[in-house]
Amino acid sequence: MPRVSQDQLDARRQEILAAARGCFARHGYEGATVRRLEEATGLSRGAIFHHFRDKDSLFLAVAEDDAATMVETVARNGLVQVMRELLESATSPDTAGWLGSQLEVSRRLRTDPAFARRWAERAAAVADATRERLVRQREAGVLRDDVPIDVLAQFLELAYDGLVLHLAMGRPAGDLDPVLDLVEEAVRRRAPQD
Repeated sequence: MPRVSQDQLDARRQEILAAARGCFARHGYEGATVRRLEEATGLSRGAIFHHFRDKDSLFLAVAEDDAATMVETVARNGLVQVMRELLESATSPDTAGWLGSQLEVSRRLRTDPAFARRWAERAAAVADATRERLVRQREAGVLRDDVPIDVLAQFLELAYDGLVLHLAMGRPAGDLDPVLDLVEEAVRRRAPQD
């Protein structure tokens, strides 16, 4: 039997994650049965669960993958940029899958204490990246200094959550760029008044 390289295993894992993301988004966690996951991935149950211990582990891996991508973008460009990128890709099927996964994470955080405990570390990573970015922006003189960093971070997180909910509910993305401009302006240092 030929050996499978680590690159091939990693590629297969990513394929499973992408297909599962769409399946979870369309059907929710409960509705994404093993049969539906098999159909979405084009793989057998054994092939899927060779890479992931069980459905819960697969869902958590999807959510962790999304969170890791978000942490990278926040660290590099800030949470408002995450919102702008989300808005730009709002009609993409990948984004629809991601939005559905975010809603499912929210639901499971409220209803599944074990999941909430496992997820706490990922949520903390996003929050830490946001705060670190805000601290760097304040040190660079770009960010307003009359509001505590934690308040600014909460403001941005609420704006982000609102945008995710807006798009996940199927509301049109429309021209929300001016809204995001307003969010960004709210955290920027104001020019001195003459």
